[in-house]
Amino acid sequence: MYYALLSGGSGKRLWPLSNDARPKQYVKLVNQETNSMERCSMLQRVWAQLLDAKIANNTIITAGEAQAELIQSQVPGAQMAAEPAGRDTFGAVLLSCAYLHSCMGASKEDYVAVMPIDPYTERAYFEAVKGLEKVMKDSGADAGLMGAVPSYPATKYGYILPGEQKEGYFWIQSFIEKPEERQAEELLGQGALWNCGVFCLRIGDMLERAKVYGVPEDYEGLYAAYEKLPRISFDYEVLEKSEKLAAVEFQGYWKDLGTWDAMAEQMSMDTFGKVILDDTCRNTQVINELAMPVVTVGTRNLVVVAAQDGILVADKNETGRVKELTAGLQTRPMFEERRWGTLETLDDTETAQISTLTRKIRIYDGMTSSYHYHKDRDEIWTVLKGTGELILEGNKIALSQGKAVCIRKNQRHAVKAFKDFEYIEIHVGTSVGNDDIHRITFEWDEIERSSIL
Repeated sequence: MYYALLSGGSGKRLWPLSNDARPKQYVKLVNQETNSMERCSMLQRVWAQLLDAKIANNTIITAGEAQAELIQSQVPGAQMAAEPAGRDTFGAVLLSCAYLHSCMGASKEDYVAVMPIDPYTERAYFEAVKGLEKVMKDSGADAGLMGAVPSYPATKYGYILPGEQKEGYFWIQSFIEKPEERQAEELLGQGALWNCGVFCLRIGDMLERAKVYGVPEDYEGLYAAYEKLPRISFDYEVLEKSEKLAAVEFQGYWKDLGTWDAMAEQMSMDTFGKVILDDTCRNTQVINELAMPVVTVGTRNLVVVAAQDGILVADKNETGRVKELTAGLQTRPMFEERRWGTLETLDDTETAQISTLTRKIRIYDGMTSSYHYHKDRDEIWTVLKGTGELILEGNKIALSQGKAVCIRKNQRHAVKAFKDFEYIEIHVGTSVGNDDIHRITFEWDEIERSSIL
């Protein structure tokens, strides 16, 4: 069997820590399963569990192509099905099946288990997912799902209402989406399960659906025609139209880390970063990514998050509204993580005549940027610390603390870090930021060859 991790979306429910350049599933705030004091991202935690369950080699990550660098930096070598645009979960599942069939040698008779990227769970969860293949074969169902045994009447999760019980699985009677508390209590009395968002299906069955929309079923062809697909969820397009849906029960620990209150509950410590949490505070968690300290006194039932993109102070019962309240914020991401390092925006000034952008950039030891140029801006670099090397129009320039260099429009350049390399980069021009990057190659060996220079 094959597995697909859906890692699309920006995860804005965890604003201000997450943004378009660093969605929630890549924020390093959760605990490793084997070490509660070691921080990692949701992706890294799940990937470690997949490795432990010995299914990582048959797993792909499906995400927007803009996330490719971030994924490779966190789980090097992982197979990725890149989405050229957002088309909700139906398109993501179809693309996943196309990738498995075209690029990983899966047959149309093979099964794929599709999973969300952000469950906070245990190894037994993945053992239960592996069992879905047998359920599909035994039941002949259109799709196989998994539901977790509820620990309380949650109103933020969808529910699966079981129907007829069979040996090793049950038929699904109906789905209930995010009920009110009273209805949730009634559902628990009826044996309903939390919907984990996991489903298993035959790869060929999914690829057949490409014909309905007149798109190719191979990965490259589907990628090119991806925007022809509707923006619709897999639940609405497939599950609600299916007559035979089977499911299994998962009895272990499971939580969806989709909101700040859920994230706060799993933190091993109440604070992260430079924080003074006074003894008068109760049920309060504070996460601080800024260099300046955060001090809290006399707070109750709060989550406080300070990051480059903004500051959030929220009652835990209201954190589900964060995405809605921040939907209208159209600002440049102030912190970005790449495969080679990090970028922190210090100043962003725009006028009718000229724009300037000031960033602090860290490149990990031994890592390199792409070989690229800018059409609409000049750049001024000042090295803060460490050592590195700049290739500028064929010339190698040694970089060390205090060194400054000016890169003009259309000059081809790339940088490699040797040790502890950080610098300030100032953009001056009519277009700044990531919009004016024209890449030639990522391969340092190619950059150094005289044919490129």
